[in-house]
Amino acid sequence: MNIMPRVMGAAAQPLRSVWIVTLCAACVLAITQGARGASGLFMSPMNTDTGIGIANIAFAMAVGQFVWGAVQPIAGVLAGRWGHAPVLVCGIVLMVAGSLLTPLMQGTVGLVLVLGVVQAAGAGVGSFSLLMAAAAQRIPVERRAMSSGLINAGGSFGQFVFAPITAALIAWIGWVHTMWALAAFALLALPLVIGLRNAGHTADPALADGPGLRAQLGIALSDRSYLLLHAAFFTCGFHIAFLMTHLPTEIQLCGLSGQVAGYAIAIIGLFNIVGSLAIGWLAGFWRMRTLLFWLYGLRALAISAYLLAPKTPATLYVFAAVIGLTWLATVPPTAGLVAKLFGVRHLATLFGLTLLSHQIGGFLGAWLGGLAVEAQGNYQMVWLADVALAGMAAVLSLPVREAPPQLAAAAA
Repeated sequence: MNIMPRVMGAAAQPLRSVWIVTLCAACVLAITQGARGASGLFMSPMNTDTGIGIANIAFAMAVGQFVWGAVQPIAGVLAGRWGHAPVLVCGIVLMVAGSLLTPLMQGTVGLVLVLGVVQAAGAGVGSFSLLMAAAAQRIPVERRAMSSGLINAGGSFGQFVFAPITAALIAWIGWVHTMWALAAFALLALPLVIGLRNAGHTADPALADGPGLRAQLGIALSDRSYLLLHAAFFTCGFHIAFLMTHLPTEIQLCGLSGQVAGYAIAIIGLFNIVGSLAIGWLAGFWRMRTLLFWLYGLRALAISAYLLAPKTPATLYVFAAVIGLTWLATVPPTAGLVAKLFGVRHLATLFGLTLLSHQIGGFLGAWLGGLAVEAQGNYQMVWLADVALAGMAAVLSLPVREAPPQLAAAAA
């Protein structure tokens, strides 16, 4: 008579573990990505207050885009040695320190070091690759796609919450006190790391099998599908960083208020929650490379339509909604394809390298946007480049193989 309760408890415990791990990772990402997603709102008031210049501030933010990506494979290696929780704690502390010190910088070099290196490195450690890898190693294979979608939605929810609050705070108490307020709020991520400790259940019994990191890197970097994912994700980074850094200035150039910019960024975050959850569900039915094709293609169409439309608040909000559906929805299928190709043992490092490609594109998107607006007074050339890159990413996604390399070789 006592057999049934024990069986039911055994079945329920893994499901509870899935939810705990997923929600903790999603909440950490909501904080780190939410604060980072509102960074473009600081550009104009920071320039007015310090006189550093839009191009120089954009360069500091562009360095931050690169550093955010560069630290992720390094964080993956460190997490493999020390565990995910200690590395995440270090990242959160760095992010807080960078936010506290940024308002004290009055020159380009200091701004690059603090905002572009320290804060961005901390946000990068507490971002997608480490959080998704920590979850993937504790979640059964059949639940990983939906878990990734939920974690990704957490980052979008953070953007939805942080953007309008940040815009309102900047208007109320100024950008300096607002940045310090965000630093204080980031400390709330520290207790959430407990749910991602390595002492938890490991869902993949073969996690210790397979090649070591050096050998796995050699296999991955010689694999065409992995390189195609890098190239497509590069264009994604260009697009995301350009919009995240320069959308508030673009809206200002259209003669609209900073509050419209805050609402537009929030709408992107809100609709990306829908996009992330939808992608997590669709990944159970469609090929991930097909999903990537449609996501990148929709971006190209949305930007083209925006360029032809009148620049009104309604236009900006519709554009933000459509872009939001694709904003970070590329992350779960890209991470999922890397896991399909090479397993989850070194996922934090391998997907971290893919994110590095993403952020090299991000560096160019943020920096070239700043150069364009100072040289021409608008972003027209960057928008056109963005359309071309999004179309290229859609095409590059189609040849990606979804079977592991050894299986593909056996089938050939």
